[in-house]
Amino acid sequence: MLVTREELVQRVGELGQALARDYPDQNPLLVCVLKGAIVFFADLIRAIDAPLTTDFISVSSYGTAPASSGVVKITSDLSISIEDRDVILVEDIIDSGRTISYLTRNLQTRHPKSLRICALLDKVERRE
Repeated sequence: MLVTREELVQRVGELGQALARDYPDQNPLLVCVLKGAIVFFADLIRAIDAPLTTDFISVSSYGTAPASSGVVKITSDLSISIEDRDVILVEDIIDSGRTISYLTRNLQTRHPKSLRICALLDKVERRE
């Protein structure tokens, strides 16, 4: 086991407090990367004691194949404009880094005020 449930709960609480402290009255837009991050996302937004807005984005690098094709594409886009917004991209696990890199580049073209990543687990050793 990498981490215990108690450690996860504690860390999500700490992340929520940090985000509330960093964006006290700024109403940041938290973007959940579906479908994997949904449980972490739900726990995280409950832990943030500050105004926020949520949206969702879905991506795929698998197509119909059982193994990743390496080509990332958006399958369901945001419903809210991120222009001039503080955006926090919420991901469960950063593995190869391909998906988060693609999303970061894509979202930067939409001119957010700021763009940060909040991930539950980061597997740095798996970066491509």
